[in-house]
Amino acid sequence: MQRGSDRLSVRKDDEMKHELQGLLRSGHPTRVEEWHDPEPGADDDPEIASGPVPAVGSLGADEHLRVELARHLGRAAFPAKRRDLVHTLSERHAPDRLIDLVNGLPADGAYGSAREIVNAVSRRS
Repeated sequence: MQRGSDRLSVRKDDEMKHELQGLLRSGHPTRVEEWHDPEPGADDDPEIASGPVPAVGSLGADEHLRVELARHLGRAAFPAKRRDLVHTLSERHAPDRLIDLVNGLPADGAYGSAREIVNAVSRRS
C-alpha cells in the first residue's frame, strides 16, 4: 500500500527509469548536451586520482615519503633542480627531515616529480 510519501509519482518514476536505461545499458554518457557529463581526468592529474585510494597504513616508507613531498611541493614546483626544491620546501614550511633529504641530493640533478626525488634518495642510501 502506497501512503503518498514518495517524492515522485509512479508515472514520473517510470519516466526517469526509461531515461536512464540507455546510460545503464551502454556504460557511457548518452546525453546530447556535453555540459551534463562529468569531466574526465586531466593528463597531469596524479595517478591516485585515477586509481584506488590506498588504505590508511598500507603505504610503504617510499610511498609515504613521496606523498609527503608531493603534498609540500605541489605540481607547480616541477621540473626543478635541488636548489629550487629546497627553496620551495622552506617557503611552505616543510618538516626539516624533508628539507635535509632533498638537500642531500646531487646539485646538478633535475627532478620532474616527487617519485624521481624518492628514487634518487633511495639510490643514494
